[in-house]
Amino acid sequence: MNKKVLAIYYSQTGQLGDIISNFTAPLVAAGNSVETVVLRSKPGFPFPWTSTSFFDVMPDCVLGVARELEPVTLLRDSYDLIILGYQAWFLSPCIPVNTLLQDPVFSRVLSGTPVITVTGARNMWISAYGRLASSLRERGAVLVGNVALVDRHPNLVSFVTILYWMFAGKKDRYLNLFPPPGVSPSDVAGMASFAAIVQPYLESGHWEGLQPALGAAGAVDAKPHLLFIERNGSRIFGIWARVIVRKKNRRPWLAAFKYYIIFALCLLGPVVYVVTQLIVRPLFGTRVKSLISKLNNTCP
Repeated sequence: MNKKVLAIYYSQTGQLGDIISNFTAPLVAAGNSVETVVLRSKPGFPFPWTSTSFFDVMPDCVLGVARELEPVTLLRDSYDLIILGYQAWFLSPCIPVNTLLQDPVFSRVLSGTPVITVTGARNMWISAYGRLASSLRERGAVLVGNVALVDRHPNLVSFVTILYWMFAGKKDRYLNLFPPPGVSPSDVAGMASFAAIVQPYLESGHWEGLQPALGAAGAVDAKPHLLFIERNGSRIFGIWARVIVRKKNRRPWLAAFKYYIIFALCLLGPVVYVVTQLIVRPLFGTRVKSLISKLNNTCP
């Protein structure tokens, strides 16, 4: 049976576009009609970023302030499935996707429609996913699945490589020492296997059990020590954003936030990791496992 699928996403580097393409190709091969829409900001966000342009978007991103998009034209008023691809910026959904969710026309399309969220992140995506899930639920969407691919290298290694990619615009080996940045090509190609899991649910229209099946296949990668960093970081980012938007001259405050980020990731991050391994996991291991299991097996 021909099902109508909308794949809509925003990507700066093209990585998420490759992820979505590998996810939807098997659905097309199975006989479904897949409409792909790429979101574009107006004006566009730069890539590669400059340090100033990157940190300048933080307050609007964290506070959910919409910015203009190029017109989004959909071929249909309703779909059997929407695949929503998003990026996580500052532990929040990226501005173009957040803007899309505030569009009343798209909100009507979402209402009552099954949605699978897809992201390709450095490693911290859980807070952004939680906010995105809440927005989808408020608009009446039915969140049935989540796929979150990440850079599998250690936190500090991926921090260096993502900065190189973001600010130099290159995806090679920095200094010929570090690994290439981003989600590995094998994981991107592996999206086809997740599509094979989705197809029978799409055919039947019964979605119960999809997320546990995706989780069991490795569609979600959540690291225990990052749960705590994200939980605290999301709250702190909100404080910074609310302070900065009230300032007439944002520049010194954004610079202070930048150095806070570097300090938090490079110095506090390793401390949190050690504390998690030595104290949190032994004392709260059951709770941590429960949180990870929930991410793998349920959609909020």
